[in-house]
Amino acid sequence: MSSSTDQPNHSRTSCCISNTASWWSWAMNMPRASRSRIQPTLNFIIRGHQGCIMPVPTTPPTVVDEVTLARYPFLPQATAWIQDMAIRHSIDLEELLEGSLMEPARQRARIRLIDSIQSKEGVQVVGGDIHTEEGRLIEAFSFYYARLVMCASEDERLIARWAQAEAARAEQLLIQDTANLPTIANTYIGQVESLTAATSPAVSQSMSMRQLRQQPSAEWRVGLADFIEICPKITGHRWRLPNVDVEKGWVRLHNERQYASSAKLARLLRERIKAGIETEAIEKRGQITTDLAVRLAEPVGMVRKLLASKTSEAIALVGAEESDWPPCMQKIIADLSSGVNVNHFGRLFLASMSATLALPQESCVSFFRGAPDFSEATTTYQVEHVYTHEYTPAGCGKLKVNHNCPVLPGDNRTCDQSWMDHPLKYIRATQRWKRLTSTPSPTPSDEGETAPSTEQPAQDGA
Repeated sequence: MSSSTDQPNHSRTSCCISNTASWWSWAMNMPRASRSRIQPTLNFIIRGHQGCIMPVPTTPPTVVDEVTLARYPFLPQATAWIQDMAIRHSIDLEELLEGSLMEPARQRARIRLIDSIQSKEGVQVVGGDIHTEEGRLIEAFSFYYARLVMCASEDERLIARWAQAEAARAEQLLIQDTANLPTIANTYIGQVESLTAATSPAVSQSMSMRQLRQQPSAEWRVGLADFIEICPKITGHRWRLPNVDVEKGWVRLHNERQYASSAKLARLLRERIKAGIETEAIEKRGQITTDLAVRLAEPVGMVRKLLASKTSEAIALVGAEESDWPPCMQKIIADLSSGVNVNHFGRLFLASMSATLALPQESCVSFFRGAPDFSEATTTYQVEHVYTHEYTPAGCGKLKVNHNCPVLPGDNRTCDQSWMDHPLKYIRATQRWKRLTSTPSPTPSDEGETAPSTEQPAQDGA
């Protein structure tokens, strides 16, 4: 643990001036009562660091447990251990690239890279058995091979996406890893303390991130300078300075029913871990020779292809015409324009669909103008909130439960398909059918998708 002093120890700085300036400007516009709580520390930050603030311990805590180092191979403490492992097992660059010993590590690395593109939850938490020497080799060197591939790509978008996925994996692990959370927290945060005894949450691999964050935990506090530097990168009201408990240069991370204190700390650590992984990978790009880039062309090409496929799907959705929109979306828009008071779930669905389809915010606001309780200011604020936080549109099941699906069996052939469980699938199916029918010899869809019906859905099924 860090020493229990009242003022955070600003031991190293590496943040942009713009971050500090924007926070200072914002803090000066806070209500007087709120500003008085943090004024002394803000004065200290501005006087001491006119350019940057990012306190990180100059000497991270010692980590000797090999299981921990394999689980978190991005740790600065892991470098010497991995070098020692390479010497003990005669792992050089040739072995890492093509040797039989490292084949399982390369396979695990491919999974890490695929997850970084395709999974919202980040890299898969479950890898090999790191309680064995072989498992530790696979987990540690798979990370290094994946980083090598990212460096060879010379694509900062790919590097950032991979770093984000690895950091998201670390967040999931740290919520559950009460034994190592203090050590890793003191590796990445300048001032951090546990205020209560640690508890061991009852977790399982099947738990979602939301469930993990709700597990009871110890209560933590972090230095205000760390909090100010990290939190602009995180969305949500709980990460805004007026909404937190600040005392003598510390921010207390209270336990909430929906978000435990340890989970909040893990979320803060995720940002620092991502920055560390990304920065190191970008710095190492210069070490990739032409020969090495050629030898890594296959995995680099695989990742580029995955990203291109993901991007093309997003572009196709953005280009969706109004006739491609699903019946649920069209019905809600029609009801609102007719003055029907659509329920909250339906309104949120419409806003999130509009954001996903990249419709202008002004167009989304216009959908609500016919609502009986329409307020320009309130609607604009709420729509902006949905767009900013990138809400995921609800699926068909939830729409039916909340009485926002207007389609009855037999009304719409596309909606009747067994695989149809989300409005976005409806749009993709409609677009695919249009492409097929625009060619002289259409071929059946490989997913068994049926031509969307041109019939209008029943208007009284809401």
